[in-house]
Formats: sequence, structure tokens, C-alpha cells
Amino acid sequence: MSWIEEVEVSEADGNLAEIYAQLKKQRGKVSNILKVHSLNPAALGNHLDLYMTLMFGRSGLSRMEREAIAVVVSANNECEYCVNHHTESLRHYIEDEEILTMLATADGLETLEPRLSNVVRHAEKLTSAPGAMTESDLGELRAVGLSDKDILDLTLIVGYFNFVNRIAMGLGVDFSADELSGYHNE
Repeated sequence: MSWIEEVEVSEADGNLAEIYAQLKKQRGKVSNILKVHSLNPAALGNHLDLYMTLMFGRSGLSRMEREAIAVVVSANNECEYCVNHHTESLRHYIEDEEILTMLATADGLETLEPRLSNVVRHAEKLTSAPGAMTESDLGELRAVGLSDKDILDLTLIVGYFNFVNRIAMGLGVDFSADELSGYHNE
């Protein structure tokens, strides 16, 4: 739930009902971060399109790397909702609790394997100090094998999670253990 009115799945009609039905079919349920958009179904549809493109579209970034970016950006923004949601997804790719904790706290990132370390430290810097970014930051990413398309994808994912973190925190989007788990196609 959140601090604003939301349309429940059982009460939705029109375009919103169609979006909710598609989400339930694809993912098994409607997450709270999406339900908070229910008063503006057009924005919800556009949000979903962007999310699916960035997190599941063709990219040189692995699904694990994309989820790790989501977690580190969200940790830097202190967005408990997104840290928990995407750490749960990251468990599908990383079983090491120490690494999951490093990512969820954005602490010790320099000790991760080089490619992942450079990716998430870049995401952290772009989130916490965007004005300090320089062209040389991209050289570090290229050195671990990222193409310019991968760097663009990384930047878009960082921007997306900064956007979503502000929606979650600005509208008081909450989560429960039930909401965090049990999605299809995570």
C-alpha cells in the first residue's frame, strides 16, 4: 500500500483492468510499485514498457548485473522497497549471502569480481555524485568489456531506478514478505 489512493485489482476497469490482467498473467501478481500508478494507467503502461526494455531487453549486461545495479542504486537512495524487491530477484543469480549483503548495503563493492565491481561502483557514483562523472569513468567500464551500448544500458538502468526509488519513497510504497516473492518470470 501507499500514502495515496490506489485502484485495487478487483475494482479496476478499462485500460487499467487490461494492464492488471496482463501483469497477473505474466508475473502472477501486481506489485505495489505498479499499483501506486493506478490513478494514471497511461503512465503505468509507459513505466512497464521502460522497465521491461531495460531489465529484460537485449543487452550485453546480464540479468544478474541489471539486478545488482537496481540494488546498489536503491541502497544508495535508501529505498527499502526496491532494495528488498530486487535483492529477492538477485537471489536467482547469486547464492552467496556475503555478496548479496555487499550489494544491498552498497558496501565493499570494490572487492567484487572486477566487471561487477566496476559496473556497480559506476552506478553508485552516477547516483550519488552525477556532477562528478567524467569521460574517464567510461574507460573503466570499457576495460572490463562493456561496449558503448552496454554503457548506455547501464546509464539508463541507473536513471530508471533513481526515478522509481523516488516514486516508492515519495508515495510511501510499502512491501510485505508475500509481495516480495512468488513472481513468475523474475
